[in-house]
Amino acid sequence: MRVAVVIPQRGFKDESVKAVLELSGKWNVDAVVASYSSEDAVGYHGAVVKPKMSAALVKSSDFDAILLIDGPGVDQYTLYDFRPLLDTVRHFALNGKLVAGMGNAVKIMARANIIAGTKISAPKDEETKRLAVLYKGVLTNNSIELDKNILTLNAPEKTDEFANILLTKIGAK
Repeated sequence: MRVAVVIPQRGFKDESVKAVLELSGKWNVDAVVASYSSEDAVGYHGAVVKPKMSAALVKSSDFDAILLIDGPGVDQYTLYDFRPLLDTVRHFALNGKLVAGMGNAVKIMARANIIAGTKISAPKDEETKRLAVLYKGVLTNNSIELDKNILTLNAPEKTDEFANILLTKIGAK
């Protein structure tokens, strides 16, 4: 089992990446951290992660799921406007692969136009919520929402539960 974990080069949520990598390791899932530079990526709180591959090379045929990590770097680098990433996310969704987004990374899913008519956990910040509604996502009050092949999280304290759902959905657990 393999999961592409896409992070911004700077400003990703350290705790999100840490939880996902720990749980993936526990269940022998290859969590491949991808970013748009081969240089060390630095989290919002200073964690340093070495990307294993360029996010531009992530293909749905090589992975069971794609996970979009949240944090201020999503906005800083406007990842939701980066056409190659949007195309990659859309390709995962169209091929029935799991697409998971945490917090403000839901903006990427919305802009990839894959959430129409799909239940998603209502984003906390207004801009992400606005985009989710604009792209016809069905907002719920649940902290975690899994609908079809779309998994979303709006509560960082539920990251472990979210990661467990992701791993179960791809058949690792």
